Amino acid sequence: MQIGAQLFTVRESCRTPEEFARTLERIAEIGYRTVQVSGTCPYSGEWLRDQLKRTGLRCVLTHIPAPRLEGELDQVIEDHRTFDCTRIGLGWWAFDPEKDMSYETFMEKFPPVARKIRDAGMLFMYHNHDQEFKHRDGKTILECLAETFPADAMGFTLDTFWIQVGGGDPGWWLERLSGRVPCIHLKDYAYGRRMAVVGEGNLNFERVFEKAEAAGTEYMLVEQDDCQGEDPFECLRRSYLYLRACGFE
Repeated sequence: MQIGAQLFTVRESCRTPEEFARTLERIAEIGYRTVQVSGTCPYSGEWLRDQLKRTGLRCVLTHIPAPRLEGELDQVIEDHRTFDCTRIGLGWWAFDPEKDMSYETFMEKFPPVARKIRDAGMLFMYHNHDQEFKHRDGKTILECLAETFPADAMGFTLDTFWIQVGGGDPGWWLERLSGRVPCIHLKDYAYGRRMAVVGEGNLNFERVFEKAEAAGTEYMLVEQDDCQGEDPFECLRRSYLYLRACGFE
């Protein structure tokens, strides 16, 4: 398994193309070799391809806003071909009817998206928060999604922190979705429901690593949405050093 950086962690430093380009340089300087592109300014496929080549980084996953997946999917797919990324992700869905993001709406909108991405030789990836641990007819929404979408049409970017917040066990869910988790998010959970640098909170990452490897995970992407007032680059650096000490590159 390889480690990488989820750029949503440093989204405030990716608001312009110039900032985004410098951020990629800083990520590479820490030592990361793979990234997930999420929460950045708009970019063209050609621009990102050239920036990745310049910095020696590889994009293994993205998060694309739902409106683009619905209305601009052909261009999204073409862009991913350009910068050589085969996993197209959705980062958030509320599963809340009051936000026009109900379970039923998801099931109307995204099966066609997933099929089109699959037919293009790529994989649609769904990222969980805690709302996927609501229950419908005795099952979590996450279970319902896994049972409804075939494995070749949708994978899961399991997030260790949000599984814990939802009342789940990250190791158990890695077992449950084995074969469908090529990328996961490493995010530590500290006392007071705080996000922490990987290795500085209370999650059992030794078990996460064991279960992820058995489940076929290829990339473990460090993400810290809230750095508790610290420099996000410094948080990514400490997470990187912890993971290197655990034997990952």
